[in-house]
Amino acid sequence: MHSVLVLFANGSEELEAITIVNILRRAGVSVTLAGLEAGPLRGSRQTVLLPDTTLDAAMSQSYDMLVLPGGQPGTNHLKADARVLKLAKEMYRDGRYVCAICAAPSVLATAGLLDGKHATSFPGALDPFPRVQRQPQAVVEDGKLITSRGPGTAMDFALTLVERLCGHAKRTEVETGLVR
Repeated sequence: MHSVLVLFANGSEELEAITIVNILRRAGVSVTLAGLEAGPLRGSRQTVLLPDTTLDAAMSQSYDMLVLPGGQPGTNHLKADARVLKLAKEMYRDGRYVCAICAAPSVLATAGLLDGKHATSFPGALDPFPRVQRQPQAVVEDGKLITSRGPGTAMDFALTLVERLCGHAKRTEVETGLVR
């Protein structure tokens, strides 16, 4: 079974996080929602989520994919956390998927993972990173790096993650069940 680590900080975009977790779990993927700190966390729209575990506890496990939701100030919290940057670099170096949506591709850019790579983000989030080859599509893949634009693209993003981990047939099965 494939395993995915989704990170959540105070101020992360809850619509993105929940959509990603929900769709991956519908595909039978083992998903761990880890908070940067213990206990309930308040999202960017003031929805309170209780992550499955903390980042510190989750780091003792191995995952096939790391996913970062956007939102503010959640993205800034992810970007400022040395553990997050180190984990993203290590997973990418090891050939595993590293994925981000909305403003969170800026976390990957801060870690140096998007230099010369094709990526997308919430408008303006990647402007401080001139070496990123910004693309207008809803979901952009460059090898094992997958990025997406924002809350409105969260379902397409999550379905792309399902397809990469589980194949096209599983994506179609999950998407059909969503009655899109």
